[in-house]
Amino acid sequence: SSPSTRALLFALFLALYSLTMATNGLIIFITWTDPRLNSPMYFFLGHLSFLDVCFVTTTIPQMLIHLVVKNHIVSFVSCMTQMYLVFFVGVAECILLAFMAYDRYVAICHPLNYAQIMSQQVCVKLVSTAWFFGLINGIFLEYMSFRNPFCKDNHIENFFCEAPIVIALSCGDPRFSLKMIFADAIVVLLSPMVLIVISYARILMSILSRASSSGRGKTFSTCASHLTVVILLYTSAMFSYMNPRSTHGPDKDKPFSLLYIIITPMCNPIIYSFQNKEMKGAMVRAIGRSSLAQAWSV
Repeated sequence: SSPSTRALLFALFLALYSLTMATNGLIIFITWTDPRLNSPMYFFLGHLSFLDVCFVTTTIPQMLIHLVVKNHIVSFVSCMTQMYLVFFVGVAECILLAFMAYDRYVAICHPLNYAQIMSQQVCVKLVSTAWFFGLINGIFLEYMSFRNPFCKDNHIENFFCEAPIVIALSCGDPRFSLKMIFADAIVVLLSPMVLIVISYARILMSILSRASSSGRGKTFSTCASHLTVVILLYTSAMFSYMNPRSTHGPDKDKPFSLLYIIITPMCNPIIYSFQNKEMKGAMVRAIGRSSLAQAWSV
């Protein structure tokens, strides 16, 4: 690509990366420091934002470097490390989104038992489960991706090391590895998605049976926003990891890779948090504390 195109792409992705880091960083700070946000929903939101920060940081900085330097070589160890982190964080986020949907289901459909069902101990266990499953699943996917030797020109037609493309470069027969990653994707992607769909379906059924028209509209809007994020993440990941090898190619994979690598982490804070009155109030209080601290320092 021409220098002007590369400069434009650099500016665009730097802006998107900076926006994603700033918004998610703000949510992490607010949810972990404001005592008024001491509830399971904000506990999960803080961890989701932290995962999003990790997610974009594993890929975008390296892509920005490659847009400004001529040497696009990535070492074998760096490629392995990047793939593992993407697997680890991506799987953990898929599972966490399912737990967040379940949390909303309990809050709306079982409000009297919410505090008992979603206790602090339960929330810690759910988040730990998401992180642990991501850790273990990442090791499995990493092994499947690098089990065959690489002995030819290893040119990756993507902006980061993605499993199906890397596996296709190996010298051995990649079919077993691709089948195992496909099977793993069914468990990792479809199982949480089923839980999410069931949770929101029950939420909508509950609201339709007892809420006022204004309450229904607000809940529909919230559910639609959350499902938009889920659909973006899951469909793009499914296209990358659950399609036959013959359908993979640089022109087909890159747009979907961008969706779940940077667009979804950028949208999560806007959809999950910035439409929330409590979150807006927490931001105002945080700005007020910052202004007061500056005034005292002066």
